[in-house]
Formats: sequence, C-alpha cells, structure tokens
Amino acid sequence: MALKHAVLAALLDGEFSGYQLAKAFDIGVANFWHALPQQLYAELTRLEAEGLVAGRRVVQETRPDKRLFRVTDEGLAELKRFAAAASRPSFIRDDLLVKVQAVDRIDAAPVIGQLGERARMAAAKVEIFEQLLVRLRGGADEAEFLAHGARIGPYLTCLRGLGFERETRDWCERIAGVLRARTDAPDRA
Repeated sequence: MALKHAVLAALLDGEFSGYQLAKAFDIGVANFWHALPQQLYAELTRLEAEGLVAGRRVVQETRPDKRLFRVTDEGLAELKRFAAAASRPSFIRDDLLVKVQAVDRIDAAPVIGQLGERARMAAAKVEIFEQLLVRLRGGADEAEFLAHGARIGPYLTCLRGLGFERETRDWCERIAGVLRARTDAPDRA
C-alpha cells in the first residue's frame, strides 16, 4: 500500500486541510498507517497533480489562507483499483521483540522496563480507541451500527487497532512478569 491510498481513504469523509488530515491520521489512521505531517502535505500535492484530489483555497480573515482537499472521481476510481488488488500479508518489525529474543544473554532489567512502558502506551491507546468507537457509533449499540451504520470502514479499522493494542498490552505485561520471575528466582539455570 502506498501513502496515497491511506490519504485517499481518509479523505472519503469530506474535505480536509492538510492540518485536519494530519489530525485525522493521528486519531483514526495511525493504527494501520504512520505518516508525518510533512509527508501528508507532500502527498496531497502529488495527489492533486495526478488529479486524484482537488484542492481549493479558503480565505480566512484572522489567519493565513488554507487549502481544503477532497477526493475526485479519479481518486475514488484509484481506491477501487487498489481495493480490488491482492493484499500482501503484514509482518512484524519491532526492535523490542529483538531485545526479548536476546534476553537470555543480556541484562533483562532494561527490557522489563521497556515492556512496562510499551504496555502503558498500549493501555492508553486502548482507552482512545474505546472512546473513538463510542463516538463513531453515535449512540447506537455495536451490533446495530455494524448492521446499519452509514459508514463502517473507520469503525472496522478502529476495532482492529483496539484488538492490536489490547493484545500488545497483555503480551507485554505477561512477558515482563515472566522475566521478572526469572530474574528474581534464586537459582536460574
């Protein structure tokens, strides 16, 4: 997947400025695609040049003018082509897992600390996703929303993010506990 597809998908909800798009990425898209604000601005410029998004200038009295972007028909066609293409399997690339892999031959204390920090970060994201899911449902219960909601794509990706963060939190807490127990054991083989 290219950044362009993530940007086009994020713009399906309406017109966004580059700043608003960056905020939308932080909240809803970051669980499956990471991009820096500078990358998003550059991608919007490329997408506009390709005719996949259209931008318009909005004059603001007390602040600098801004540009709002929306998906064009060509952009929607590109998303449809992308959706029809086969997806590659995802893979994990995580430096913390390398440290856990090596923990038998290194000092476990820093790794235990990093596992705790990762668990805390994941727990914070769990709370954010849970709140976002409630907001996306707009008062409906989950089953009703999934059966009849107007736009469920963002909800479904948030469900995946929630599951990922819960599993990350639980795994980090478990592995930190295992390593602590082994470190504290009087006779470690």
